[in-house]
Amino acid sequence: MNNDKTIKLIKQTIKKLRPYLNADGGDLDFVKFEDGIVYVRLLGACIGCSSSDDTITNSVEALLLEEVPGVIGVEVVEEESI
Repeated sequence: MNNDKTIKLIKQTIKKLRPYLNADGGDLDFVKFEDGIVYVRLLGACIGCSSSDDTITNSVEALLLEEVPGVIGVEVVEEESI
């Protein structure tokens, strides 16, 4: 799968999770896909939430690993590191 198709599939997969994140006042943005890693930025209530690590690992990363070939992990980036 080429990089453009992979990125499109990543964005579609994140869109599936968005209602669950929004229900708690949070959200996340896709930043980039590089070397098998999906980089995302936390938004809203997800910033500083004590459950955000669990949400990233157990929901976002788990679904991306399952649905998007080539994804090997998810990393959260801070605003200033972009």
